[in-house]
Amino acid sequence: MDTIFSASVRSGRTTAAVCAAAMISLAVAMGIGRFAFTPLFPLMVRDGLIDSHAGAMLAAANYLGYLAGALVAARIRIKPALLLALGLAGTVIITAAVGWTVSGFWWAVLRFLAGVMSAWTLVATSAWGLGWLAALGRPDLAGVQFSGVGIGIAAAGLFCLLLGTTLPSPQMWIGLAALGALASVLPLVLSRSLPSPPAPAATAAAAPVSVAAPSGTGGLIVCYTLFGFGYILPATYLPALARQLVDDPHVFGLAWPVFGAAAAVSTVLVSWRLARANRLSVWAAAHVLMAIGVLLPAVWTSLTSVTLAALLVGGTFMVITMVGMQEARARAEGQATRVLGRMTAGFALGQLAGPLVSAGIARLTSSEAGALKLALALSALGLLASAVYLWRLRRPE
Repeated sequence: MDTIFSASVRSGRTTAAVCAAAMISLAVAMGIGRFAFTPLFPLMVRDGLIDSHAGAMLAAANYLGYLAGALVAARIRIKPALLLALGLAGTVIITAAVGWTVSGFWWAVLRFLAGVMSAWTLVATSAWGLGWLAALGRPDLAGVQFSGVGIGIAAAGLFCLLLGTTLPSPQMWIGLAALGALASVLPLVLSRSLPSPPAPAATAAAAPVSVAAPSGTGGLIVCYTLFGFGYILPATYLPALARQLVDDPHVFGLAWPVFGAAAAVSTVLVSWRLARANRLSVWAAAHVLMAIGVLLPAVWTSLTSVTLAALLVGGTFMVITMVGMQEARARAEGQATRVLGRMTAGFALGQLAGPLVSAGIARLTSSEAGALKLALALSALGLLASAVYLWRLRRPE
């Protein structure tokens, strides 16, 4: 049995299966469970179900759920494969439930739970999928796994673009849940048939897991938190800036699929072209590019600047997620789920802080536009500072 299993682990089919399962898991949990609200929000407004204030509350509930899910994932002691399965099953059920109710209170609860499930699946997929790729000697395929987020975003956006004019938004939620259920079959089967990846030999006989983060991961968590803070403001306000500059619903409809496609392609290209590059160098460079994208709308307001900002932010956010998770897992000392959970919690905390800081600055200034520019500049500064830290931390791999 062990011989057959070892042969299976070394086979190309096992590598392909792990990549496909991880990619689909992220597409369902992140592209549908977490980010589908972005293209569905204007359709829900069109149907008279919510307004902008309610939409902001639902988004905040999702951010809080993402933070709570990451904190739980950092402490829970179950195998990543089981956590992955729970996250996927929960995502499908919760997404469908949004279409079965018209209660604002229950929508908030469901969006909170969707954030929890998204965090669980991201942490579990990163620990399970990257662990298997390391065991198979194919860490260069991490980009294929993380392209699932962009693929899920693009798929959800195309679904809403094609059917949004013929179906009411509640049926759209149920339809996306059905697609997620079909897509989840493969990763659910594989998460049961493939055990957790083998632990590194050096940690096989290690002492009980410490509550403290392994040495060398604290700074990475801070950088990942600053990434969350820097990412969320342009991700939130760029669509609003675009609406002010171009009044064409087809442009808005295509924006989300294009954003997702850019995110998917960027992870694959980085894994392919920079397979031998130092991860920290790539991470630092991505922070610099994102900082430029964050700062552009603050110094130059035009459709060109908004488009460039979207490309720079959209083309780097999953690259940072990929290399950040890889680097943290490499330093995890046998505590992959715990460390990746803390990384995700840091991102969620930064994501929550972004709109709060922007709102706080707005209270101190007379102009909301000026407050947004100051908040964007602060976000860019955090990204640049973390890029300097990562660049100085880099080491030969």
